[in-house]
Amino acid sequence: MDTVTLTDARRLPFWRRPVTLLFLMAAAMPIAFSTWSALLNNFVIEAADFDGSDIGWLHTVREIPGFLAIGVIVLLMVMREQVLGLVSLVLLGVATALTAQFPSMGGILTITMLSSIGYHYYETVNQSLTLQWIDKDRAPQMLGLLIAVGSGATFLAYVLIVLTWEALGLSYSLVYWVSGGITAAVGVFCLLAYPQFEGPTPQRTQFVLRRRYWLYYALQFMSGARRQIFIVFAGFMMVEKFGFAVHEVTGLFLITLLANIVTAPLVGKAVARFGERNALVFEYVGLGTIFFLYGGLYYFGWGVVLAATLYVFNNIFFSLALAIKTYFQKIADPADIAPTAAVAFTINHIAAVFLPAGLGYLWLTSPAMVFMAATGMAVVSLLLSLLIPRHPVPGNETIFVRRRAAPAE
Repeated sequence: MDTVTLTDARRLPFWRRPVTLLFLMAAAMPIAFSTWSALLNNFVIEAADFDGSDIGWLHTVREIPGFLAIGVIVLLMVMREQVLGLVSLVLLGVATALTAQFPSMGGILTITMLSSIGYHYYETVNQSLTLQWIDKDRAPQMLGLLIAVGSGATFLAYVLIVLTWEALGLSYSLVYWVSGGITAAVGVFCLLAYPQFEGPTPQRTQFVLRRRYWLYYALQFMSGARRQIFIVFAGFMMVEKFGFAVHEVTGLFLITLLANIVTAPLVGKAVARFGERNALVFEYVGLGTIFFLYGGLYYFGWGVVLAATLYVFNNIFFSLALAIKTYFQKIADPADIAPTAAVAFTINHIAAVFLPAGLGYLWLTSPAMVFMAATGMAVVSLLLSLLIPRHPVPGNETIFVRRRAAPAE
């Protein structure tokens, strides 16, 4: 397979350029993963009679490959990043296609583990390639557009589910086969149709853990812990507490996607305009408020409309997390991007491996306390974000570090 530098890639037809590949992958991955997520809560309850503890264990198993994402560094010794990312995308698609073929606790956990390996290794490599292939000045806007493209692809898949699930009497098996098959097919196409793109800086293929990246690691850890509570329990609440059917859950996701399609590019521009610190402060204040109100749904018996509204706004605030990536891009040694992406993904999933199962037991006695825990995590994240300097660069990673050279205002 041909190797092409990023400079030479500018002379390729637009559809074969690196940025086009990033957008194609951004559209392909959510078709499988988001469809799996949309049907999951209904599928596991109907097929295997899951309760809150079971769903917690499922998500703990799903997060183990994320915790082991550091293994990407080993694979990069024998495989190019671009190839690894696309092979992982194919694995995600194939495993998603097979999901409904194993309607038992053991079967669901096994196939979830396989799809999760594909998802987490894809995400690790994709984050690294994006930061290597996109200029720092354009990164926030491009990341926002990539989020919007992924939301748009998922929106199309969800529209089809809403319109056809009851009308055509679709089964879980058929929907998983189709969505997973599309993702796998796109991955195979990208493997065959695109050359290997060579970034300007060779990436280190050994373990990298630097003291000066400590704030980035801390933000990643808290992001993973906080986000898991939302991913695992917010959707489950809509089914268990409010009795949402498949088409109703998917309809809620559709509204969320529409909001992300509109707001994600604006979020990218906002990060570029106001800086990573201000963007993250705004995110964590918003998320803390939302999680607190989630707890109130159980304490005070607030209704389904508020729950659905909070769900939509929660996703909008989460898109601001792209500021963590651009913060790292600004402070990183360019050769550290690939190995640090793997290390950061592992750090992001440390809490994710343990929280879902542990909080699943807490959910059985007090769902409100699960969301109160998330509120506390948002407050810790807020305090950490205040440590980001106004102009993060190598040598000026936190407000505690004296700048080596003040950037131009």
